[in-house]
Amino acid sequence: MATAREVLGKPGAPAVVFDHVRLAFDEKVVLDDLSFTLIKGHTKIILGASGSGKSTVLKIIVGLLRSDAGVVWVNGERVDQMTERQLMSVRADLGMIFQEGALFDSLTVRENVGYKYFEETDMPIEQVDRRVEEVLGFIGLSEHIYKMPSELSGGQRRRVAIARAMAFKPGILLYDEATTGLDPITATTVDDEIIKLRDLEGVTSIVVTHQLRDAFYIATHMAVRDGSGAVRVVPATPEKADEAEFIMLKDGFICFEGNAEELRRSSDPYLKAFLS
Repeated sequence: MATAREVLGKPGAPAVVFDHVRLAFDEKVVLDDLSFTLIKGHTKIILGASGSGKSTVLKIIVGLLRSDAGVVWVNGERVDQMTERQLMSVRADLGMIFQEGALFDSLTVRENVGYKYFEETDMPIEQVDRRVEEVLGFIGLSEHIYKMPSELSGGQRRRVAIARAMAFKPGILLYDEATTGLDPITATTVDDEIIKLRDLEGVTSIVVTHQLRDAFYIATHMAVRDGSGAVRVVPATPEKADEAEFIMLKDGFICFEGNAEELRRSSDPYLKAFLS
């Protein structure tokens, strides 16, 4: 019989599993008996009021916080009992995009995107530059490679942050309020990158946001290549839309889990108030 680790590690299997996870800070319970499964290549969009534990979920996944109870699996590895040293191998397949992008102000776009290669590997500079050029081309910012972050718009900085996160080819990307503070048009350019990475690169995504417009856009659109190789973001097919699920957190619990259409149809008073 296959072990849990072997089953979880197979292609198409769960990328992230929370099994009855609980976390409290002193008397304040942040997560209480939280359980969900994220399949590889799919998306979870986590919604909830401020302080509901949305970002806490991400911090547990990357090992910045340790749960008080329950089990957490990432790519077939049980991470809730790992040491800091053991977590390093798990984090190699994780990329995280923060609300403000968190770019290094004193480094160029090229140096920011290639930072992990420059600092943690012996890869030849020419190969690093090729990879940097590849990911900047993917997000449409090739012409900005030698600019400083201060020379970019807010949306461009967020997209560079996505390029930096994807440069090392992680299988899972975690987005923590990636579009907060951006105007709707600029936010859509960031949303499109999230969609393209999921659908064209097979990246597994967890999107934490309170921006409902962006959440529904990501859940109901898909990226496709046309006959000329150009990429377009179009409305998702029903099958593709089912690969993006919402989780609504309330008082440390999941009060809803399902796709965009199921969330819109919900008659729950709390959900209806939140969506309105």
